[in-house]
Amino acid sequence: MKNRWTWHGGGLAAARARFGEGRQPWIDLSTGINPHAWPVPDDMEIDWRRLPCEANLLEMERTAALYFGVDPRHLCALPGTETGLRIVSSLLGPEAQYLAPTYRTHEEMFPVSSTISSASPSNPESGVLILANPNNPDGRHWTRDALLALADNRAEEGWLIVDEAFADSDPTHSLAPDIADHRRLLIFRSFGKFFGLAGLRLGFLLGPEAIVDQMRRKLGAWPISAAAIAIGAAAYADHEWIAATRNRLRRERLRLDEILIGCGYRPMGACPLFTLIATDDAMALFERLAQRAILTRPFDHNPRWLRIGLPESDEALSRLQRALLLD
Repeated sequence: MKNRWTWHGGGLAAARARFGEGRQPWIDLSTGINPHAWPVPDDMEIDWRRLPCEANLLEMERTAALYFGVDPRHLCALPGTETGLRIVSSLLGPEAQYLAPTYRTHEEMFPVSSTISSASPSNPESGVLILANPNNPDGRHWTRDALLALADNRAEEGWLIVDEAFADSDPTHSLAPDIADHRRLLIFRSFGKFFGLAGLRLGFLLGPEAIVDQMRRKLGAWPISAAAIAIGAAAYADHEWIAATRNRLRRERLRLDEILIGCGYRPMGACPLFTLIATDDAMALFERLAQRAILTRPFDHNPRWLRIGLPESDEALSRLQRALLLD
């Protein structure tokens, strides 16, 4: 690991150690996590003294399945999608291809992996293929028809794995309603990014019932905490908050883009939770912002890229704008 902040987002402790506390509180824009988290009720009852209830877990999964638009038998809860992504190779075999650039874990999911350019996938019908929709970090969207063609043309031992970690902001791009026992398609969904509660560690695998059952056996009893069960069930049923948040994120992404354009940058991607800019020396810009207690996400594989998440307030957005305008 060269630098913590080029490995994954969220390296705030490492940034503080390197750049100091500064005169203002740190603003963490290095992840694509919603800065406006679902409001956990103060009076939510969670029994910490007992093991998580299986009936409550199944009910939470049914609520999540309704939200995703999939039959509950095609879904199982995970202790975060990171865990599920790293287990799935034990179900499908040791080799896979992944579309790059993308989330770093896709490279590490299978013992034997190779990269394919997302601009022109080669040999798309063979083996296991992993991609993200929308993609991280460039925010690219694949059309539903294109993805279904990739899934339905898989060879006998092939699978299409779609990481939909950022799909909640615009569910029209999700393939969840297309999950079926005959289709060689697996989907991973993340709770923490859209609902802003990444520390809860909750995710889901969607797929044919046989694969879902194998994942359940791998996870064993009590795969997620009582808190994840209770909060997940309530959040996925909060349709009013979900609709309002989707609208809010789109508005705030537009405001962020306007600021970046005004500062001379061209935002890329269509994911409301983050944007990507290209500049001649992104690491120099990263360090300039970090010296002003603003953490963004540079990339060691592309020195021109800098990913910027949504600021949580008007004040944070103004601080970003002032820092970008400094010579």
